[in-house]
Amino acid sequence: MTRPPKSKAIEHLRKALDAIPELKQQTYDSPKFDKWQRDTRVAISHTFGNVSSHVTEFDNIRFTPSEIFSYDLGGSYPDLEDDDAYVKGLDSASSLLESMIQEIEDFWEDDKRTTSASTRWEKQQDGEQALKSSGVQRNDRPSSNQVFVIHGRDEGAKQTVARFLERLGLEPVILHEQANQGRTIIEKFEYHADAQFAVALLTPDDAGSLQGDKNNLSPRARQNVIFELGFFIGRLGREGVCALTKGDVEIPSDYAGVVYILLDNSDGWKMRLIKELKSAGFEVDANKAISP
Repeated sequence: MTRPPKSKAIEHLRKALDAIPELKQQTYDSPKFDKWQRDTRVAISHTFGNVSSHVTEFDNIRFTPSEIFSYDLGGSYPDLEDDDAYVKGLDSASSLLESMIQEIEDFWEDDKRTTSASTRWEKQQDGEQALKSSGVQRNDRPSSNQVFVIHGRDEGAKQTVARFLERLGLEPVILHEQANQGRTIIEKFEYHADAQFAVALLTPDDAGSLQGDKNNLSPRARQNVIFELGFFIGRLGREGVCALTKGDVEIPSDYAGVVYILLDNSDGWKMRLIKELKSAGFEVDANKAISP
């Protein structure tokens, strides 16, 4: 998911929050409230993601009274437990929206790339609106063909994977190949981390052990690889990241149990990587995996 710029996210949530005082003069079955409820859910979904806890919290707010059925001489009738559930629901929504806005203000990165970030997000929204207007169903394909390549010092593995991605019609993003433009490494990394998928190359570039067991060193990936692997798992989810391992490299303990692909000489990893890319929504041709 491409997250909207910080200012745009706050603007949309603030609009929903500011509409609440007027809605309190309405009723829960009014068309104006129905529209507000739907628009607010869409705003939260576009801001935090459709499967985020923020959407769930909003969905769990009760705006209508609960009905308790009492029995009298064999019959039943509704007894409205809470006549002002609608107003209480709006108060809960108000508190939730205020909390979301505060979260964005405190923890989201400022719009350092206001023009490029806003333009990219607005183009995505315009594209989705055009699809709706044309009646075309939008599928779950990624919005770009960029794949971030996380790598260490194994130049051969990096070039092999990058060139293979290019043959599939994808655009590999290799950080050191991008222009610095006066930025620090972390700023440069954050700028190019908008890729829709990441391939992590866990190659045995380093060696490490427990502090008291320095005689038993284990092959490990470089620290930047582990850091970037965790970053993209957090940003894209495990399904948006594919780990390729080489040799007897140590796997991070928190990642143990997750299926990873052995970067073998038989090229079997290519078909398995294609399968992961397709699962993530990319349209790639398996025939291109066969070397000419």
